[in-house]
Amino acid sequence: MSINFNELRELLGAIAHTDIAEVSLKTETFELTVRRDITTTAIQSPTATTPEVLVPPSVAPTATPPPEPVPSPADKEWVAITSPMVGTFYRAPAPDEPPFVEVGDRVGNTQTVCIIEAMKLMNEIEAEVTGEVMEIAVTNGEPVEYGQTLMWVNPS
Repeated sequence: MSINFNELRELLGAIAHTDIAEVSLKTETFELTVRRDITTTAIQSPTATTPEVLVPPSVAPTATPPPEPVPSPADKEWVAITSPMVGTFYRAPAPDEPPFVEVGDRVGNTQTVCIIEAMKLMNEIEAEVTGEVMEIAVTNGEPVEYGQTLMWVNPS
């Protein structure tokens, strides 16, 4: 059985919205167990030369999104642009290029606002809302979790 990482990402996202504390997937060639509130995830393959791989917390799949900052009453109409995956947040397409957006910039609903690097792939994240960027909640190069707020947009 091969691992389809898109299906795995969808499964973890679905689990995040439930009370499920543990999920195990087993085949003849591998076993995947995901538990909430632990610091590592074990992936075991009985036919491989290395029987167990412990994934460090910085890259381990997680089913529980991190706590979100609560907007103040003045900005309750703001819309959060959230990370659709676990990865590394980048504000610009390259280190020597300007950021996609700055606080105060107007964005369109299909405009690229940042990049999330996941598994050596650069994934462009679009605004999905038209409005003004009010806050960028993540520092360039910072690891992000699934569902974490990346920036706040005041829709218009």
